Amino acid sequence: MPSRGFVGVRKLHANLRTPISAAKAKLAQERRRARTPQAVAYVRERRDVVCNVAQGSGETRMTIRREAIRACVFDAYGTLFDVASACARCAPALGSKTQGLASLWREKQLQYTWLRTLQNRYADFWQVTAEALEYAMDTLGVQDANLREQLLQSYLRLSAFPEVPETLQVLKQSGYALVILSNGSPSMLAAAVEHAGVGGLLDMVISVDEVGVYKPHPKVYGRATERLGLTALQICFFSSNAWDAYAASAFGMQVVWCNRYGQRSERLPGAPDAQISDLSQVQTLLLGR
Repeated sequence: MPSRGFVGVRKLHANLRTPISAAKAKLAQERRRARTPQAVAYVRERRDVVCNVAQGSGETRMTIRREAIRACVFDAYGTLFDVASACARCAPALGSKTQGLASLWREKQLQYTWLRTLQNRYADFWQVTAEALEYAMDTLGVQDANLREQLLQSYLRLSAFPEVPETLQVLKQSGYALVILSNGSPSMLAAAVEHAGVGGLLDMVISVDEVGVYKPHPKVYGRATERLGLTALQICFFSSNAWDAYAASAFGMQVVWCNRYGQRSERLPGAPDAQISDLSQVQTLLLGR
């Protein structure tokens, strides 16, 4: 377990004293000494870290090496912040189109990030979000300039998922560096963090603006290692977006897929090291509580 407090990446490096191979050897020794069913179960739990934390669909290998982790890096939209909450606030005006607009807005928002990256035509996430909203409103026949502005302003005040503040607080107290790595522009992320009241728990907020491409480009995940001064293995990345989780895994990070909606596993390079249904299970996963 890392020492308490994030006091700089040099100290984080200094705290990594126990090689993973030594930890595995110790667990093997414990297993050989085990004589009771209870002891066998205890060793198995420590070896696999968490065996029953996954709630989503599909098989996911449980290979979190928590002794190596020095920083917990979180995706923002859909992982910490509920992207559907913007439309939910405007539900009286949207009526029966609320859910449809929320889904299409998000779908188009992601498509535009991927297409702009492929075309090498980067525009910040605020522009992409506005353009995706315009497409969704036009498609669903919602023609209201005032409502458009209300929806965009609501996106700056997305609700955090209920378990987020406590989860971040516990991880912070346990000594992990806490970081956001997001497609969001710096101003969007600053607004969301302030609205959620979690700014004091975060050590760093990293926007893709710093590299000029969107996830899942490897440059984005590489930027996190550069800013933290850590190896990919020393970072545990959390995302509710499966494509994001798989890409971070392919880059070499330890990855937890927060599969909030019980989706099937992707057929992409990489694979999450663990799967949970919400962030409240992080305490069990990393701290054994």
